[in-house]
Amino acid sequence: MDTDPAGPPDTPALPGTPGPADFPAPPVTAEADAPVPPAARPASRTGRNLPVAIGVGALLGGLVLLTLLTIKATFLIYVGVALGIALTELAGGLGKRDIKIPVIPVAAGGLAVGGCMYWLGYGWALAALGLTVLGIFAWRLPGGASGYVKDVTAGIFALIYLPVLASFVVAMLAPADGPRRVITFVILTVCSDIGGYAAGITLGRGGRHLMAPAISPKKTWEGFAGSVVAGLIGGALCLRFLLPGHVWAGLLTGAAAVFAAILGDLVESMIKRDLDIKDMGSLLPGHGGVLERLDSLLAAAPVVWVLLYVFIPAHLPR
Repeated sequence: MDTDPAGPPDTPALPGTPGPADFPAPPVTAEADAPVPPAARPASRTGRNLPVAIGVGALLGGLVLLTLLTIKATFLIYVGVALGIALTELAGGLGKRDIKIPVIPVAAGGLAVGGCMYWLGYGWALAALGLTVLGIFAWRLPGGASGYVKDVTAGIFALIYLPVLASFVVAMLAPADGPRRVITFVILTVCSDIGGYAAGITLGRGGRHLMAPAISPKKTWEGFAGSVVAGLIGGALCLRFLLPGHVWAGLLTGAAAVFAAILGDLVESMIKRDLDIKDMGSLLPGHGGVLERLDSLLAAAPVVWVLLYVFIPAHLPR
């Protein structure tokens, strides 16, 4: 039955029945007049402390430039430390699902793959990869049959996801113009992140169009557009001024790097959803864990290496 939204009609009071005027109004206290304090606002629209995040990012980028522009082999130490921390974070996340990565053979094999890629060439790096897989198989044998396939599979996944993908950065570094190739790679990936963030918080104000809500609720198509634009600009400038390439090659490299970086970000978000964790770690204020900073870089590394090698051939040690 329909009801009147205004409520029932007023009815006359019966004689002797007290009305509203017969009841005194409650006293007004100072507390009642006090304004309600506004809710605490997050540090930024994305829920992170933006000044701290910018400071940490600038520090990490400064270390990249310092190592690349001085003694470029020191960049390998920087990469190795970052990968070691990321491996620890990944092992901790998988451990919450009772999946135990054979950390020692993965770490040792990863160092071997990267070292061989830089000093001996991709043939020896491939050999180191195969021997590391065998080492993972053997390392887990004393642990018994229960969970063997699960742990070994996780170990090989960690090996491919971290040191093997990172070895393409090492391959970029090996030629004489390696530092400029690596700087180009880093700039393109950072352009994707910054462009996506800037467009996401500005263009998305009128209504956010979610890109993959089941994987990453904060990713929008507006942010994707910003990443593409920034990546195209960064690629064109880098291959025009940093490397002896053509603008059109820079546009293609920038676009491909953006797609790969976004894929890497989505993959890492899916891993965290599967493990039911928010961040892989908390070492970097405003960012989370080291793996949160490496996810897009790891995915973009083989793509950028291939395109730069095609457009600007370099001698590869065998």
